[in-house]
Amino acid sequence: MALSGSLKRTFGPLALTNTLTTNVYNQGSALIFDSIKQIIVTNKTAGAVTFSLWLGATGANAAGTELFNGVSIPANTTQSYFFTPGLKMLSTDFLVGGASAATSLTITGIGEQVVV
Repeated sequence: MALSGSLKRTFGPLALTNTLTTNVYNQGSALIFDSIKQIIVTNKTAGAVTFSLWLGATGANAAGTELFNGVSIPANTTQSYFFTPGLKMLSTDFLVGGASAATSLTITGIGEQVVV
């Protein structure tokens, strides 16, 4: 299915906390959905830091819903992760996660938004 939405920054930049059940992203309208194409994670510190993300319910990180689990981002680097054709996010979907060190990593999501 070809999307006919508009390219946008879906969320962020947002500093990840060290609480792994933090809601990172949710779009709240049942009239649209987002298709996340890219997640960018930047480490602004002098040491490696890990991050984890889950796709699921608000404030939850249930087993089997991991998108990223303990992924290490080297010191002073930026890593990009791509979803092809895209990670569809409904109003009931939440990206939940965090980092091994508070405010060391910044996360940004880029994608398309489609009216249904």
